[in-house]
Amino acid sequence: MLQPKARKAASPSFTSDEKVKRSTFSLRLTKSKKEKHMSHDKTSLPNAGPSYKGQPASVAKEDGARRRARPQTEVPAVFRRSRDDYSRGEVKVSSFSSPVGSSVDHEEEEEDIYRDVDEIEREREWLVCGTGAAVSPGNTLSVAPEVDILDYCQVEWRGSTSSAKRMRKGYEAVSQRFISIRRVRGDNYCAVRATLFQALSQTLQLPDWLQNQDLMLLPEKLMAKCTWITEWQKLPAKAENWTEEMKACLLLLKRKWESISEKKTLAERQAACDALFRGEEEEYSLYEAVKFLMLNTAVQLYEDNQKGLEVPEFSWLLFARDTSSDPFQLMQNHLNPLGHTGGLEQVEMFLLAYALQHSIHVYRLYKHGTDEFLSLYPRLPEAGWPEVILITEDDRHYNIPVRMCEETSL
Repeated sequence: MLQPKARKAASPSFTSDEKVKRSTFSLRLTKSKKEKHMSHDKTSLPNAGPSYKGQPASVAKEDGARRRARPQTEVPAVFRRSRDDYSRGEVKVSSFSSPVGSSVDHEEEEEDIYRDVDEIEREREWLVCGTGAAVSPGNTLSVAPEVDILDYCQVEWRGSTSSAKRMRKGYEAVSQRFISIRRVRGDNYCAVRATLFQALSQTLQLPDWLQNQDLMLLPEKLMAKCTWITEWQKLPAKAENWTEEMKACLLLLKRKWESISEKKTLAERQAACDALFRGEEEEYSLYEAVKFLMLNTAVQLYEDNQKGLEVPEFSWLLFARDTSSDPFQLMQNHLNPLGHTGGLEQVEMFLLAYALQHSIHVYRLYKHGTDEFLSLYPRLPEAGWPEVILITEDDRHYNIPVRMCEETSL
């Protein structure tokens, strides 16, 4: 007689045998209005807010994040802009750009609906100069220990609203594959942190692109053709110049990746990641390296398109935005603020995937019951790319599902 299936942990394996219908993720471009407390306008795809969510308040959430209605705009079939203009930095920088630490207006209440007033104030007090990362003196872990995913859902979504019910169904669906969840620190590095943590904790060998001898030459090569790179907003400089500092960040990424990949078990790799992701200088240096790799990838895509070569579909949208019509504006308005006053938008998740050469799979809980419940970046994964699986409630904050289930019939 067939009995109900029992959930038990299986050895971690991130295959593409999904039981949830994969997203077709229709890409559309929208415009958003200026937000005074951010350093750039967060123009995004539908239902995609900035990747920022503070740690949940003590009370249960009743509703999902409120999203502003945004006017639609046409997406140009191709983008064409003078390569000479952007290589000299002689392009019009978006008026949305503003200094880091600009004043916060009444809209902050809408952006911070997940946190109470005391928590927001504590975050301001913990702000680390130069990193824009809120680090609590009493909680240095950037990725919290795992908890049962259904227990987590029960605490977070006890409400009776339609949003709460949808979230519970979403968590129940994910629990068919994963037993536990690890909550990621909710600052503006959230998407990068969750992706990199997963990539490192699952790695079995140093990726080919990190073994490339030309890796350390990338900062000098990019500086030679893009003089505006000197406007990169970076960590407090300790090297003599920008290229040396970025080389140090890339070398750190390579060494840490290689060291963790040599660990024999998943438990050892996760312990090594826990020791690395503690809100200290090394962690943020890794994010600088990732941001640089994203910019370098964007420059390559832009130049390939200028030459008439085939480029991924997302790159058209990446450079079709008013705030990133070329790599210079992308750096100024999106990558510079990343981690400081802004997170990743949906289209930039594709760029992150290409920069790290990992396929990012995201369970979007508020999309449960639709074709976009499971979204893939890129939509058609590249052959041989490892998978990174994340979970989000609102496209703003990302957590990590862990411990895959093994379903058995008795």
